[in-house]
Amino acid sequence: MSARRAAPAEARANRRIVTAFLASAAGAIGFAVAYGLDAGPRWEGVGLAVAFAGLAVGLAQWGRHLVPVGGYVEEHEGFPPPPDEQARTAAVLTAPDSPVRRRGLLAALGLALAALGVAVLFPLRSLLPWDRARADRARKDTPWGPGVRLVTADGRPVRPADVPADTVLGVFPEGQLDAGDGPAFAVRLDPGRLTRPPAGGHLDGLVVWSSLCTHAGCPVRLYLKGTGRMLCPCHQSSFDLLADARPVAGPAARPLPGLPIEVDPEGYLRATGDFTAPPGAGFWSAP
Repeated sequence: MSARRAAPAEARANRRIVTAFLASAAGAIGFAVAYGLDAGPRWEGVGLAVAFAGLAVGLAQWGRHLVPVGGYVEEHEGFPPPPDEQARTAAVLTAPDSPVRRRGLLAALGLALAALGVAVLFPLRSLLPWDRARADRARKDTPWGPGVRLVTADGRPVRPADVPADTVLGVFPEGQLDAGDGPAFAVRLDPGRLTRPPAGGHLDGLVVWSSLCTHAGCPVRLYLKGTGRMLCPCHQSSFDLLADARPVAGPAARPLPGLPIEVDPEGYLRATGDFTAPPGAGFWSAP
């Protein structure tokens, strides 16, 4: 191929390579943005795929179209090469059209590698405690707290009269119905039958406990009002509500955490603090 015909072909290859490297840089930046915005693994994967695909295509095109190739066979002449061969090699590598002196390609490659390098730093945020509480400490902080009103699943505030004797009512922290560690239940018991005072206290027999089983975090839902026991349908743990929700059967080893409550001036039930212990699975508890 003559030099006149090769120049346009090399220019086109040069543009394709630069485009591939720029696409790689864009993919790396897209990954970093998706990770920072918590857009989900799908978009993070798309960003990484574009970044590495662009880098691979650019390097492959560079090696195929701009680096001299050929089927050459010659006997090895030992080290070092003859002075005249060293001189020719240096002349080729330092010539204006040398593959290693194409500034546009090197700049695009440098941008792609730099963008990938910076993008790789973003996942390190998941391994460091910056701007995040420790997991064991976060478990102890639920949506409940002083002044948080008890509401039903449809957001209706709860009054003491809404919990008749020997009935159970599911309650949630107002404004955070979807919080995973927020579900609780209110039950009215006979104060004279209490064998152990509830850790969260009670209002004339009205007690509130966490709905999450302390074995594996399943919701406890089955109430046997004659015995005052609450059952977990997942692994058959049983909690004696008359003895501060102490586990009496099944694999659960901790009582259900209680929620201290009061009646506000408007007659609604409000929490006076958080649960008496971290809710949910016991094996997450920090020593």
